Amino acid sequence: MQYISHYPSPIGNMLLAADEMGLTGLWFEGQKYFALDLDKEHEEKEIPLFEKVKQWLDIYFSGREPDFTIPIHLTGTEFQNEVWEILCTIPYGQTMTYGEIAKQIAARNGLAHMSAQAVGGAVGHNRISIIVPCHRVVGANGSLTGYAGGIEKKAKLLKLEKVSMKQLSVMK
Repeated sequence: MQYISHYPSPIGNMLLAADEMGLTGLWFEGQKYFALDLDKEHEEKEIPLFEKVKQWLDIYFSGREPDFTIPIHLTGTEFQNEVWEILCTIPYGQTMTYGEIAKQIAARNGLAHMSAQAVGGAVGHNRISIIVPCHRVVGANGSLTGYAGGIEKKAKLLKLEKVSMKQLSVMK
């Protein structure tokens, strides 16, 4: 059974989803792929996990790095889950490029090359915004591209984490 709740973030309302294993979704309302794979049979209920997620988000949006982790349940394909696990290793206040993630996956799997575009597709389908920090992934040239919640939100999240925006640019 999946459960849902809502969180009014400073940059837009969010929908939370979880099952018995952990958080399965955290989306900005109206974002691309909103509530993707949310079970048709779900219940709006304040479970203990949601209290912890909301506490984490309150700390995050206050401009501080939360000092605890949230149990998550990645529900993508094997490739997507591998990409999302790498996203979880990007430190607060830092960025990584799609190409750097592709190189890590290629090395892990004994491949000569991995497509940065394939990585971009997986990053774009991340179901757990902010906690699985897809907003920390940028283009090789420093472009802020590919955020399902919108480029403006991506820029706000990076600024909140005090990422230097000097080297970053918004793709039109």
